[in-house]
Amino acid sequence: MKSPKKIGRQPSRLSADMPVEASSLIENLSPNMLYLNSAVAAFDTLRSEGLPLTVGHAPHAKNVLLLNIMPLKCVTEEDLCRMLAASGIDINLTLIKIPGQTYKTTSQEYVDTHYVDFDENMMQRFTDGLIITGAPLENMDFEAVNYWPQLCALMEWSKTHSTSTLNICWAAQAALYYHYGVRKHPLADKMFGIFPQTVFLSRHPLMQDLGNTFPMPHSRHTEVRSSELPKDVAILAGGGKTGLGLLADDERRQVFAVGHLEYEPFTLDKEYRRDLSKGLPILPPENYYINNLPDHGVNFSWREAALTFYRNWAKSL
Repeated sequence: MKSPKKIGRQPSRLSADMPVEASSLIENLSPNMLYLNSAVAAFDTLRSEGLPLTVGHAPHAKNVLLLNIMPLKCVTEEDLCRMLAASGIDINLTLIKIPGQTYKTTSQEYVDTHYVDFDENMMQRFTDGLIITGAPLENMDFEAVNYWPQLCALMEWSKTHSTSTLNICWAAQAALYYHYGVRKHPLADKMFGIFPQTVFLSRHPLMQDLGNTFPMPHSRHTEVRSSELPKDVAILAGGGKTGLGLLADDERRQVFAVGHLEYEPFTLDKEYRRDLSKGLPILPPENYYINNLPDHGVNFSWREAALTFYRNWAKSL
């Protein structure tokens, strides 16, 4: 694994004017293409980084659905499209939404333009992969989420109609609750920063080339406890302060990422400064800033681990 890249205060996305060269995102990867169902906001940015993506559909490519339930949808689209475009695998990516949902933080017009309804028609089809993102809903009971029944239907569908479903952060907790009844628990303090994850099952395909440990961003107020997991769920990586990191149930075709490997370098910095501006009690993210000083820049230590994990996931489809 390459040495971590240290980068100072720069624009919050990888581009040619940053110390981290854009070409490093796709070095040593075989030629591939990410085919998008629509030209999302990040399309030109990602193309300018040298990443291979276009609008269209290729019959030979793997089909992946993305249910993006984050408020700032364009940011999450960019993060995940970057990972998939750098995977070395040809992928058709379709952005999906729950029928009837309305949106405020991202305009309804934007969502209606770029996302397609996950409807009865789509439920008749099989997909190679499904990604369900996190959402800022940690302090709510799952049943209180207004689209919980529709999300449950999607999670049930995924067990038989998706080769692999990647559940991220809140979605990982929601999926563990839906599939096994595992509850989330509030933390005394926010888990916030970059934390080492020990690889426990190095022979698992998703752990290939990740070494013995790798760094992963975490940003959450709740946790799921290893002592409450069913035997069907394997702990792939975790340990230390964060507890769980990456989990998998191969029989149900589910992957659970408790953290956020997909995050671009400055996401945690934005969260920290946002909470400071609101007067909220927040400490700087751990193991994140150079010399632990916010004005010294960010240590993008998880970049290689993120690219490796998403490449492994794409290869598993």
